[in-house]
Amino acid sequence: MSRFRTKIALPGYEKKLDYRQKIVLMGSCFAENIGEKLTSRCFSVDVNPFGILYNPVSVGNSLEILMENKRFGDEDIFFSNGRWNSYHHHSRFSHQDKEICLGQINKRVTNGAEQLREASFLFITFGTAWVYENREDQKVVSNCHKQPAKQFRRYRLNVDETVARWETLLTRLWEMNPGLQVIFTVSPIRHWKDGAHENQISKSVLFLVIEGLIAKFGKERIAYFPSYEIVMDELRDYRFYASDMVHLSELAVDYIWERFSDVLITSDSLDIMKKVEKLRLAAKHRPFDPKAESYRLFLDNQLTRAENLMKQYPFLNIQEILEYLLSKLKE
Repeated sequence: MSRFRTKIALPGYEKKLDYRQKIVLMGSCFAENIGEKLTSRCFSVDVNPFGILYNPVSVGNSLEILMENKRFGDEDIFFSNGRWNSYHHHSRFSHQDKEICLGQINKRVTNGAEQLREASFLFITFGTAWVYENREDQKVVSNCHKQPAKQFRRYRLNVDETVARWETLLTRLWEMNPGLQVIFTVSPIRHWKDGAHENQISKSVLFLVIEGLIAKFGKERIAYFPSYEIVMDELRDYRFYASDMVHLSELAVDYIWERFSDVLITSDSLDIMKKVEKLRLAAKHRPFDPKAESYRLFLDNQLTRAENLMKQYPFLNIQEILEYLLSKLKE
């Protein structure tokens, strides 16, 4: 039978995700996509405590902040366009109220720092090698927050310099958390505004940086998941893209998640995940008549299933599903 696509051979991973472990994901939209899948299935996950980050410098700066458990103050934010903003953070952290802005920033830093110290896995997704440096302090920003273009210097990262920076960063990270497994990915989302050719060069820089780090530290500590290759080779069709023809469609994300979970989640956790998913889908059920006795009986049954699941797997955190079911029973 003829084959109509090339399928990427995924590497074997010695260490795999387990429900007992803590996980941190940082980087571009792909980190958000996989993070959402893990979160919805009740893994212990912290996804992008600074919001979406695209380049290796911004991800590295954010990791340093987490390792130091830095507390942000007035001097770390600025007011523009009616909101307080941080150059270290995505605009989702911006707010009209300064105290709210700082509060949500510091809460995520505190939680992220704790999760990173105890994490078994750190997933890092690089999106682009292009960075924007603030001319005022010569520091690379994670987000320009719609400030004037003349305020920034745009340049592409150098492979050797970036590898050297990350060698130091990872060494420091493992001193804090010796058992941490780091898995890199390159985002399959093209940075089309950079231009088609420039985007390819940028992605090449990212591949070479990751390859350099694996060569330095070995595959026992660093692994690579080929999300970029899966999209470019297995999903080589615009039907797997969103309407902007740049971001991935839900179907594509689901397929990558399927490939991801096949090789990076333990068989025991895959079995638990199926039970959690079944419970989560049942909790989402929308009855024709919410007041009907049959629906209340349905909720009681799901609540019993949830409680039994927690007894069977004490390490499993399905508190959110449990609370949702209880809230529906009280309505």
